[in-house]
Amino acid sequence: MKNYTITVNGNVYDVVVEEGASTGAPAAAPKAAPKAAPKAAPAAPAASGAAGGIKIEAGAAGKVFKVEASVGQAVKKGDTVLILEAMKMEIPQVAPEDGTVASINVSVGDAVDAGTVLATLN
Repeated sequence: MKNYTITVNGNVYDVVVEEGASTGAPAAAPKAAPKAAPKAAPAAPAASGAAGGIKIEAGAAGKVFKVEASVGQAVKKGDTVLILEAMKMEIPQVAPEDGTVASINVSVGDAVDAGTVLATLN
């Protein structure tokens, strides 16, 4: 197993590559985990420490495409809070119930894994 650090378009990734088994089966695809990369000014302010009790989590790994709500905004169940881009598809991440946006934990362009908390509601 070998570890590599790869930079693609300014995004830094740690990659672990495992050697394939001698059975002739193809090796598993390397898993890339995004590292914190230097960023310009965030597109949406993130409230630090003001997390609400209702979490909005990423349904799939992808990149934050657009933030549609802001901290303090009232949302209804099903309203789009932000949009992820995964495999050239735009996937809306919606409010699971009525509430007020307590925090937006990501910025446009951030790479996220499935299950990452993107925002919280009160």
